[in-house]
Amino acid sequence: MALEIDKLGYTPGDEAFRRESLKGTRFEATYAGALSFMRRKYTRDLTGVDIAITGVPFDQAVSHRSGTRMGPEAIRRASAENAWGPVWPWNFDPFDTLAVADYGDCFFDWGRKDDFPAALEKHATAIISQGPEMISLGGDHYISYPLLKAHAKKHGPLALVHFDAHRDVEIDSGGRIDHGTMFGHAVKEGLIDPHHSVQIGIRTTFVGETTMGFRIIYADECHDKSPKELAKIIIDKVGKRKAYLTFDIDCLDPSVAPGTGTPIPGGLSYHQAASVIRALTPVNFVGMDVVEVSPPYDHAEITSLAASALVVEYLCLRAWQKGARGTVMPE
Repeated sequence: MALEIDKLGYTPGDEAFRRESLKGTRFEATYAGALSFMRRKYTRDLTGVDIAITGVPFDQAVSHRSGTRMGPEAIRRASAENAWGPVWPWNFDPFDTLAVADYGDCFFDWGRKDDFPAALEKHATAIISQGPEMISLGGDHYISYPLLKAHAKKHGPLALVHFDAHRDVEIDSGGRIDHGTMFGHAVKEGLIDPHHSVQIGIRTTFVGETTMGFRIIYADECHDKSPKELAKIIIDKVGKRKAYLTFDIDCLDPSVAPGTGTPIPGGLSYHQAASVIRALTPVNFVGMDVVEVSPPYDHAEITSLAASALVVEYLCLRAWQKGARGTVMPE
């Protein structure tokens, strides 16, 4: 293997720092080296970057088990396993089409919780105002609220494509930093248009909830319909609106993703969720986050691995929208 690598004309290792091009994939040992997301270059120079990956290690809004502050690091680590070439079933490498960089994490003073929302909104604005799209690795689900504020400033009210076990529209008086209430406030503030938004995989309910205009696809409907049927519901609801994808990992069943703060039985398999995302090629996405990965409750890193793979599915979707196509395996 060492001789084969040498023939490629480069010395392998630590592509997170030594990479010269933002595009392409080079072989690197899955068990060694600096762990950026998918071995992309760590940089805050966004020149030529199509998509910037950032971590948001915040878990002070949780209502049950903490630990999601460790999510970004775990997702990056898990991504190394598959950072080596074409992605099945797309059969292409999204990094041949997309210039993707790892921007590092959003930094904030954990002792000043009330300052966090503004810190994250400022962090996100600094990225997307320079042109790149943004993918955020959580962190608990509250982070989507400041992220939506930053994105709405640029794009206007967004359609929300929301995978979750919970709707996160619980009633409160406002101003609380809570991962179960923020989408209700986002609707009231005009950050998202619920009449073009969909919530997928829901299997909880709370007193006083209303649909608020969302199309709610409860978990039983997810299991009764095919992924293509579910995708059509989303595509029809979103229409031509600019859309934001948020994926709470507890949308997946705890047998698939045990490492999360509020696990609810009866969820989707990875295959179901990924198959829906693969079929959303007509949707005009402008940003994405994956949240609620809590490594202390994970087993064999399967939750982190699922989260990292979902981000790669999204990257493949965006690459496909920009013209990437897979090749047929020769006979």
